[in-house]
Amino acid sequence: MELPFDPWSPGFVADPYPAYAALRAGGRAHWFAPTRQYLVPHHADVSALLRDRRLGRTYLHRFTHEEFGRTPPPAAHEPFTTLNGHGLLDLEGPDHTRIRRLVAKAFTPRTVERLEPVVRRLAAELVDGLVADGGGDLLTRVAEPLPVAVIAEVLGIPAADRPLLRPWSAAICGMFELNPDEETARRAVVASTEFSAYLRELIARRRKEPGDDLVSALIAAHDEGDRLTGQEMVSTCVLLLNAGHEATVNSTVNGWWTLFRHPERLAELRAGEVPLSTAVEELLRYDTPLQMFERWVLDDIEIGGVVVPRGSEVALLFGSANRDPARFDDPDRLDLARADNPHVSFGAGVHYCLGAPLARLELAASFGALLDRAPGLRPVEEPRWRPGYVIRGLEELLVTL
Repeated sequence: MELPFDPWSPGFVADPYPAYAALRAGGRAHWFAPTRQYLVPHHADVSALLRDRRLGRTYLHRFTHEEFGRTPPPAAHEPFTTLNGHGLLDLEGPDHTRIRRLVAKAFTPRTVERLEPVVRRLAAELVDGLVADGGGDLLTRVAEPLPVAVIAEVLGIPAADRPLLRPWSAAICGMFELNPDEETARRAVVASTEFSAYLRELIARRRKEPGDDLVSALIAAHDEGDRLTGQEMVSTCVLLLNAGHEATVNSTVNGWWTLFRHPERLAELRAGEVPLSTAVEELLRYDTPLQMFERWVLDDIEIGGVVVPRGSEVALLFGSANRDPARFDDPDRLDLARADNPHVSFGAGVHYCLGAPLARLELAASFGALLDRAPGLRPVEEPRWRPGYVIRGLEELLVTL
């Protein structure tokens, strides 16, 4: 069958959900020739495969590129390949287990609780600035600076250097889209080189002058015997900086655009009729910023009668799983009070998002501050969606009071 799946189409990116419904109706696994992947649209399958150890984010812990039937990445991409390949998200055990254990200490409930006053103060200050100006771009004025400041604070990035982070992150994340072109790769290589060099200098400074931050803690853990290579430390920091704000930025603007399109639900939220924490979970389900999560098939698997052989890649469609009527009642309805809400927006299994508690805190803080301090907030115009599909978000969201 010809699949209703076109991730390079602006219309599809703006509203992929009707196509997802057709994919779910058509089966449990679909071969998509343009990206040479099997698309998996159902919640039960996505949830199970996220936990299935026959799949992995990498295959290099078991096979060479040649043994796995894959072509090695071009030599010109080496700075990006090395940076990405040593990051927590693209590792499997035992390296993944070792590094995650160290980094997890920075995202305990106690640590997040300690950050809460800082996060709420930053959110309030950003919203007050937006209100003072009578509005502006919600993305650049509130959604972006809050999580960037928070994760930079966790890692100990000096305030003066923080404007460097978002451009580097955007360039690197371009490589996570489907079939990136050579210009995207070139930008990612430049950003990887510059970002890595910056972090190596920062790590060297923290060795001489430790602080109360994660970089200093990773250095101390290394010195005490929990070994991290220099590249692992750099790659871990880049991953935390990228993952620590990309999803939260898009969750904020996507969530507000969803609320603007559902004024009755927004009125409920403003009136305090639904808990903010419950509303945040529903907004994450309804229009998740991470639409797809890819994994390699390390041993043959079967999905709904389709044999997916070793060496294949599966594309787990988070956006589709979160709208699956087999798991969610009336899934296309925005229900801010939805109690039974096992969305997969933060993943599952060993690669479940470490920063999920911090992301939830940031979202609650920014949504809460905007609801309290900008009760008349409304959009100026319909926004445009960025071309990217995998990490899906708006170009901007202009608002007025």
